[in-house]
This record gives sequence, C-alpha cells and structure tokens, in this order.
Amino acid sequence: MAVPAGMNGTTRKREPHWPVSLGVYAVLFLFGAVQGLIGSFQYSRASWSVPVAALICCAVILATCVLAAWATRSVSGAVLPGIGWILASFLLSMPVSNGSVIITSTKAGEWYLYGGTLSVAAGVVASFVAMARWAGRR
Repeated sequence: MAVPAGMNGTTRKREPHWPVSLGVYAVLFLFGAVQGLIGSFQYSRASWSVPVAALICCAVILATCVLAAWATRSVSGAVLPGIGWILASFLLSMPVSNGSVIITSTKAGEWYLYGGTLSVAAGVVASFVAMARWAGRR
C-alpha cells in the first residue's frame, strides 16, 4: 500500500517561497503605481460636469485592492497596490519648480485624489474584514 510522503517517516524538502511572494508583492506595488500614473493624466475627462474618469479610477483602484487581497489571501495584497497608487498620485500632484501641476485643484482632481484615497482605505478595510472572517471559520 502506498503511503503519502511525510507519513512514512520521510520528509520532503520544502523550497523557500519568499522569493515568489516578494516578486508578487513587488508587482502589486508597481501595478498600483502604474494605475496612479495613468490616472494622474486621465482623471480630468468628464461628461458634462461629472468627473467620469476620476470616478472610474477610484473604482478601479478599489477593485485592485480587493482582488489583490483575495488573490494573495492577505491584507498586504490590498495595502501594496494602494501604497503604490498613493505615492504615484500624490507625487504627481505636487507642484514642480517651474510652477506646473499635473493634478489640478479642480472638482475632478479632488474627486480623483480624495476619492481614490478613500477607495484604497475601503479596499484595505474590506480585505481586513474578509481575512478576519476567513480566519474565524478555520
């Protein structure tokens, strides 16, 4: 009768998984930063007076945070794309020495920055609640 490995006194050598995890988290951070970079140049597209692109960017970063947490089964999966988005967006909202600004203080700019930040926070909180519920079921 065949006995599964580990049950017959032998142990399998486990390979370290931290390089793969580190790579996944780095890609998630960069994905959030790229979303912030693209959104910083596209946020001002509007339909009438509604900042449609800013609202879409907020929904996309929220979905990214929630889905990344689900895929990695950790809250860090939601935090890292959020940090990347916040760093890219807020760095591009700062004025440069010649006085130009990429994200202006218009209604669309405020919806993009504040709505996106609230979306990141909501994604992190939602992933934290989901992980706590999942851990409670175990």
